[in-house]
Amino acid sequence: MRIVSWNINGIRAIDKKGALKKIIEQESSDILCLQEIKAGAEQIPEMSYMSNYLSYYNSADKAGYSGVAVYCKEKSLDVDNKIGLPEFDKEGRVLRLQFEQFTLYNFYFVNGGKSQEAFDLKLKAYDHLTAYLKKELDRGEKIVLVGDFNVAHQEIDIARPKANEKNVGFTKEERQKITNLLEAGFVDTFRVFNQEGGHYTWWRPFANARANNVGWRIDYVFVSKNLKKDLSSAFILPHIFGSDHCPAGIDISF
Repeated sequence: MRIVSWNINGIRAIDKKGALKKIIEQESSDILCLQEIKAGAEQIPEMSYMSNYLSYYNSADKAGYSGVAVYCKEKSLDVDNKIGLPEFDKEGRVLRLQFEQFTLYNFYFVNGGKSQEAFDLKLKAYDHLTAYLKKELDRGEKIVLVGDFNVAHQEIDIARPKANEKNVGFTKEERQKITNLLEAGFVDTFRVFNQEGGHYTWWRPFANARANNVGWRIDYVFVSKNLKKDLSSAFILPHIFGSDHCPAGIDISF
């Protein structure tokens, strides 16, 4: 099974660019998780190239803001779109899909850079999610956790760590939240297969940052430790354009 995650920065815009069609044709994903769709379900464009997929959406209360989607070839047994934080849940930032073999979570975390309130919400959401998932893991659940986490975890995950160590997205507080999540029982799948720097999923949309590969790895595919043995690959797809992010994904057997 191939699972791919991508912050597309607007589903209507990326459909017009042809980028979503391209990734469907090139990557043959069984599950495609999208973040920042910026549309309500009624605003999703007609996309004939997605006809082989079932679709699930969670949109923000605020029009044209945030939102996540999952396209999959297998029907979900159960769907939820909340984690129990009202200020987080109203922004359409999570989808949980239950399959027979595993549970999938698609997350779009708050950037946290607009205000102290937004930063505090980001940290609070991390704590809430980690505590919730720890309970699931303690019950032996198999979990795939994907999305835009808006944090570069280690120095290897950012092109210029020293210049950004006090900037939102690379503060000690945020990086610790990723560490806490992993210590709860998850594996950073990309680092299972690749320990080199220079692999990023987001670039600032100016100053030729992407062309010069001055980026951040802030989009992840985590799996519970009881799925690590089933991984066959993990990858980043910087050749896929259309957003300021690029896709990341895994190949896994269930």
